[in-house]
Amino acid sequence: MALPHFDPADVTRAVNDTLTVRRVFGEAYEREGTLVIPVARVWGATGSGSGSGEVGARAEAAESEDVPAGVQQGHGGGGGYGVHVKAVGVFVVDGSGAHWQPALDLNRVILGGQIVGAVVLSALALAWAVKRR
Repeated sequence: MALPHFDPADVTRAVNDTLTVRRVFGEAYEREGTLVIPVARVWGATGSGSGSGEVGARAEAAESEDVPAGVQQGHGGGGGYGVHVKAVGVFVVDGSGAHWQPALDLNRVILGGQIVGAVVLSALALAWAVKRR
């Protein structure tokens, strides 16, 4: 039973089908006369490879020796890709024109607050330690 050969172009085609403009600009919808167009940031990466060669006794034999019985051709390959999509905001189109409304990333806001708090506490601790000397 022969296995089909791996074609790295199949992975590339799958990535092309996935990373389209529809991933960046979502399906527009209308609410009370206002058109809303969602926007996302899309990042993708892909990698693939394949190889073939002889398997069996010949792979272990020296090049000058005759080909022993039981030698077969082998092949293999694989690939994959990853996609990261993050909402960044919406375009709002109304009677006064088009406006950009950024999305609020609450996790980033919380992280920023924690960093500021850590810096302030470190500065206060340092000032207190210097004052005690």
